[in-house]
Amino acid sequence: MKLKLKCDYCGKEIYKDSTRITKHNFCSRKCLADFSSKSKNKEHYLELKDYTNMANVFKRVNKETNKKRMTFAVREKLRNSKLGTGLGKTYTKFYGRHEHRIVAEEMLGRKLKKGEVIHHIDGNKRNNSPENLMIFKSLSEHSKYHMQLRKNNKMKGGDENEI
Repeated sequence: MKLKLKCDYCGKEIYKDSTRITKHNFCSRKCLADFSSKSKNKEHYLELKDYTNMANVFKRVNKETNKKRMTFAVREKLRNSKLGTGLGKTYTKFYGRHEHRIVAEEMLGRKLKKGEVIHHIDGNKRNNSPENLMIFKSLSEHSKYHMQLRKNNKMKGGDENEI
């Protein structure tokens, strides 16, 4: 059943199937483009350009439309396919999280607080054994620790770039 409407941009009479009626209806693509153009339709163009909370909208839509996409088995398969493919210069990850942070949380028996920093004692960012990790309350504490190490290293006559 066709209904008589007006184009939201130019006001021309149009006929649309009752199942095809939307919030905004246009007689042509040009009217849609002009309606959504900031320069041609300053007061109404934002009605079509609402990007607030878009990330959450996409997450929700993805969950609804791709229910079987990111199951644990799929995540594990993706993880295993990417393991060992990098240059080895960054921190190792475990399902998208830095592994050293997971190990530190297990050591503490709680989640890390915002701002807490994990330090690798031997300088190897891929050595995530609990004995090799130190937890600092803040980045400034971690920086002070490095300054002290450099100062002690200079006193011993070592190269300051070793740390």
